[in-house]
Amino acid sequence: MKAAEHHVYILECKDGSYYTGYTTNLVQRLRMHEQGKGAKYTRGRGPFRIVYHEVFDKKSDAMRMEYEIKQWTRKEKEKFLIDREEGLS
Repeated sequence: MKAAEHHVYILECKDGSYYTGYTTNLVQRLRMHEQGKGAKYTRGRGPFRIVYHEVFDKKSDAMRMEYEIKQWTRKEKEKFLIDREEGLS
């Protein structure tokens, strides 16, 4: 039996804001966001663009990362995204 994958992702909303989430099924979760059935924050803010996605083997690691990202300021998130794009993190 395959172990579950734990996904952490950041969506950029059409208003330029960021939403960070966790799921075990990224495709289904994104579909829910697009249909307005995802998180309350994302309702009415689509379409979305995935700007970060990482897979973790352990749920605890994924949840820790999600929590950490949610504590960051917008500037910290932007720096993280730029650094990842440039291969610095």
